[in-house]
Amino acid sequence: MSIEDLKFYNPLPESYWMASTEQTQYPSLDQDIKVDVVIVGGGMAGICTAYELSKENLKVALLESGRIIEATSGYTTAKVTSQHGLIYNKLIKQVGRELAQQYATANEEAILKIKRIADENGIDADYSPQNAFIYTKEDQYINQIEEEVEAASCLGIKASFMEEIPLSFGVKAAVKFENQAQFHPRRFLLPLAKIAEKKGVKIYEHTRAIELLEENNKYTITTLQGKKVTAQRVVIASHFPFYNKPGKYYARIFTERSYVLGIHAKEKYPGGMYISAGGPGRSLRAQDTDNGELILVVGDNHKTGQGEDTLKHFEALLGFAKNNFTLIDVPYRWSTQDCVTLDGIPYVGHYSADTPNLYLATGFGKWGMTNSIVSSEILRDLIIKGENPWQEIYNPSRKTLVHSAKNLILQGVDFATELIGGKLSKTPKEVELELDQAQIIEVDDKRAGAYRDKSGKLHIVNTTCTHLGCELNWNSAEKSWDCPCHGSRFDYEGKVIEGPATQDLSFGEDVNVFEKLFKENF
Repeated sequence: MSIEDLKFYNPLPESYWMASTEQTQYPSLDQDIKVDVVIVGGGMAGICTAYELSKENLKVALLESGRIIEATSGYTTAKVTSQHGLIYNKLIKQVGRELAQQYATANEEAILKIKRIADENGIDADYSPQNAFIYTKEDQYINQIEEEVEAASCLGIKASFMEEIPLSFGVKAAVKFENQAQFHPRRFLLPLAKIAEKKGVKIYEHTRAIELLEENNKYTITTLQGKKVTAQRVVIASHFPFYNKPGKYYARIFTERSYVLGIHAKEKYPGGMYISAGGPGRSLRAQDTDNGELILVVGDNHKTGQGEDTLKHFEALLGFAKNNFTLIDVPYRWSTQDCVTLDGIPYVGHYSADTPNLYLATGFGKWGMTNSIVSSEILRDLIIKGENPWQEIYNPSRKTLVHSAKNLILQGVDFATELIGGKLSKTPKEVELELDQAQIIEVDDKRAGAYRDKSGKLHIVNTTCTHLGCELNWNSAEKSWDCPCHGSRFDYEGKVIEGPATQDLSFGEDVNVFEKLFKENF
């Protein structure tokens, strides 16, 4: 299946969650302020933490670089589940029964809490109870699924082994989790943000934090516009931390992109949420909409800025959809980005062991719905009480990270490979850019990325990431320059889409000279 087939249905990427809700209009920060707690990041983790703290008689501000509840939270698959892949048997082996129990309990309770918050506040979030399945068509995963059933069951999760699932294709084995759910993330979070604001939380959009300094037991955050926020406590919930030290999270987190098609099919979806064991990863769920049942076909994950032409991932999902459903149309398609930790467990708690008033929530992998709720409870308790019953398993400085030493080395090698390889890679001195095409080029010994839009206009940027200097790669599916080292993304004009980078791409004083050279040569 070609991308042209997909463009026949929907020429531009669009998320159903975004298309079915109103855009927010919170102000940007236009003056220096002082608060008790400042939260950096307006995704689900940041909004839920703001909501929890709004009940604690604290002066709270939330800073979002773009608009709240967009980015990852507006482009998720919105599964509300404690089934985070084949995780529980691995957890018991790596960290022991007690810490695995913390993780299981925290996420099981988060499922119930989302429903409770919605009910208490009269929020219609399309919350729907569902069973969740991990299935395999391969013999090599049967034993792992059997072990996962046993591990999850011993931790109190209602899990069972299945030889068949309700989908049309056959499987070798599956594990079913009962009492799971799905919802519409923005229909849950947008009202929650308004409730927090009514209780005193100040929400600022288009307010990018670029610097964090500690002095006299207080923190000062400087924004891109030069405004300052002084606070006794800081929560960094900005997906990939914008602050590099002292935790060195750039070496402890990697980012992955995955893809979603929202399809209409002739068949009635049988209910449930599904994900495959092994690759290529495939995930399914459905969503009732005003225009009928929308089936979400998800998968084809890869490290950000690495791998094949990104359009091919949509093509692969379209092929899977056509093989398993009678396709009517594809009204939506989008992609999302997830931060993944070295051991697969999020980092939530004190940013480092010696920063008692600086907190972090990141690394949810593909399981941010329940883990965001868990994060908000851990962070609230650490700020208010100094402790939480789940803090050990989520602790960013946890001793169990020794089990991830191999992954740390591999991540370091990957970073070095991309950093050095990008600098040494050859760039063409002759190029013919057609409409809607981009290429890395070199003009007068200067390396750049050039994109010719559909109207024929050229857009030229420096291809060196402003975070730590890796060379960017072109993302044809979303018309962006993506960093293969730490996942920063920039639009074709060089503006930051996703961090950890905080500065746009530019040639500075050379930009006019470079554009002149480019036009003279090409």
